[in-house]
Amino acid sequence: MTLAADSHEMTSAPLICIYEISKILTSSRSLDASLHDVLNLLSSYLEMRRGTVVLAAEGGDAPRVVAVSGLSMEAVGRGELRYPLEAARQVIDQALPMVVPDIAQDPMFEGSDLALGVLDEEEAMAFLAVPLKAAEKTLGCLSVARTRRPGGRYRFGSDLQFLSMVGNLISQALHLHQRIAEDRKALMAETARREKTLKARASRPVDAVPAPEEIIGQSPAMVEVMGQVAEVAGTATTVLIRGESGTGKELIARAIHNQSPRVGRPFIRVNCAALPETLLESELFGHEKGAFTGATQERKGRFEQAHGGTLFLDEIGEITPAFQAKLLRVLQEREFERVGGNKTLKVDVRLVCATNRNLEEAVAEGSFRADLYYRINVIPIFMPALRDRGGDIRLIARALLERFNVENGESLAFGEDALSTLERCYFPGNVRELENCVHRVATLAKGETIGAEDLACTSGACLSSMLWPRLPEGPADLLPQPTCPSPCQSAAHPPSHPPSHPTPHPTPHSGAPMAPPAMPRQPKQVGPTTPAADPAVESGAALDPDSREGLIAAMERAGWVQAKAARLLGLTPRQIGYALRKHNIEIKRL
Repeated sequence: MTLAADSHEMTSAPLICIYEISKILTSSRSLDASLHDVLNLLSSYLEMRRGTVVLAAEGGDAPRVVAVSGLSMEAVGRGELRYPLEAARQVIDQALPMVVPDIAQDPMFEGSDLALGVLDEEEAMAFLAVPLKAAEKTLGCLSVARTRRPGGRYRFGSDLQFLSMVGNLISQALHLHQRIAEDRKALMAETARREKTLKARASRPVDAVPAPEEIIGQSPAMVEVMGQVAEVAGTATTVLIRGESGTGKELIARAIHNQSPRVGRPFIRVNCAALPETLLESELFGHEKGAFTGATQERKGRFEQAHGGTLFLDEIGEITPAFQAKLLRVLQEREFERVGGNKTLKVDVRLVCATNRNLEEAVAEGSFRADLYYRINVIPIFMPALRDRGGDIRLIARALLERFNVENGESLAFGEDALSTLERCYFPGNVRELENCVHRVATLAKGETIGAEDLACTSGACLSSMLWPRLPEGPADLLPQPTCPSPCQSAAHPPSHPPSHPTPHPTPHSGAPMAPPAMPRQPKQVGPTTPAADPAVESGAALDPDSREGLIAAMERAGWVQAKAARLLGLTPRQIGYALRKHNIEIKRL
């Protein structure tokens, strides 16, 4: 039926309701939960009862209810909602609003439960519905039931006007979620197709894939990575490089660029974690002159600079949700506007991203947009940790030392015992930590050959090993393994249960847990502020690591520093941490 809309000034309640609905629909919650909250708002602010969102079905099937106020979808599935689907079908098919002043007088509503809210016999329940349209397509309808005020003329026009505004907001949200679902389906299909192509090409031996000079490694894990790089380099598909910090993700991104048809074009790098959101937007998209304070001239962004080449976005998991929405549009359309400008620019850019975060957990927590995740996670490449690259540590250490020699005019070399010791280290910082270790030992080396005794870990000075015992306490089996073989445990053979007695000294090549070496002690001077040391306590003979009293005495002597107490007792930091938890000894903070 056709009704003339009555023009009248909107009250504050509808305006507040529209504002709250827009906030709900733009949140990161699921669509079903958002629609349910919108209908509850309609009931609270405007006393519109039994609000319902119905979506059109494909192939001529009956429309389906996706959200309803006052009932859960589980209750709808059990048949507890008696809703006039025929009325919804008419609204969807004709794409016109519908008003039924009294549903008790219309046979289409016979048997529905919309009249349950009528408490006064003189009142009548009216039904109002508006179509949900987006992109010239009717997606469904929004309907509400309202009691008519007794006496007077009821203004249906104002209610339809308000419902149409709410329906427009819901339509845009539905359209966006449908596009996300379609993009996800297309991306998954593309990923499956490329994985099938990679498997079909697996007959070619990956050993034949040449590795770039800057990437050193012959382990099976790295050979597999270089095989993936060779396969994806020739396409324009977005690549996501994943792995721990310091594994060389940027080198892999550059290798992809250098083996691609874009090799002669720019390779632009951006560390997304190094800039705040406002500066990151200007850095990526550029800005016009006068766009903000300090913008004294026009500046091209990194997307423009990388036109025709490759843009590498490092630490992409650290960008804020607000900037994720801005970046998503650029990745979808490959077009953007500079900050402060209104001219749309299009670019041809190959995108390579990298992160050390668990993006799946971030998506589940709501801190990373699912649509952006599916957009960048087309071809994932997983970088192995250095401890999982058997045999590569020796090669990388020698290459790093050779580079140090060239830069500093030295002729140092590693001894076999030093390389064996490095191979048993855990290296939580991966190649970056190994590089620091090589530079440190090369700088402080006393002779031309670097031996195991020159390494920091063999003298108890490995800084990484000091960090691990200070992690939050937990079960011993769940604690991360220490860094170096001495005074830490070997990563290759970590003990399942730390022993309660000192570990015997193994040979340097055994790979078994190594106890700290005997540390030379200087005699302490006896003065007015330094008491004379007890020789029995200094030697460790009077300190029993199996007893609570012995552990407390050692911790007191070491100033409650676990690493020092471990050296007194002949234990590793991990072992003494386990012993302290076993005897329930509270750590004092001095």
